[in-house]
Amino acid sequence: MRITIPVARVLAALLAQPETEHYGLDLMATTDLPSGTLYPVLHRLRGAGWLAAEWEAVDPSTVGRPARRYYRLTAEGVVEARRALAELRALAADQRPGLGGARPGEAPAW
Repeated sequence: MRITIPVARVLAALLAQPETEHYGLDLMATTDLPSGTLYPVLHRLRGAGWLAAEWEAVDPSTVGRPARRYYRLTAEGVVEARRALAELRALAADQRPGLGGARPGEAPAW
């Protein structure tokens, strides 16, 4: 999996609450990515086995909106996302001292 800045942003957002299911609009707001960038990233993550997706079981006419598709990191996805972001932070620290990521205990701002 190639870890681009949009991929890193999505992974960081998902890792902030790895047990929580997230839907597209929520992830767009969290990552500040447009739908045309977000959904291809989600598709790639699903293809790699890092992400599971399920449609919400609701009647759209009853809830007054379309059903949402919820995304959640798989167990493998949690491990791989943490590894990938750690490698990215280490690479950034090696290339530009002072840009290596967040302070201890803080999530990176990808």
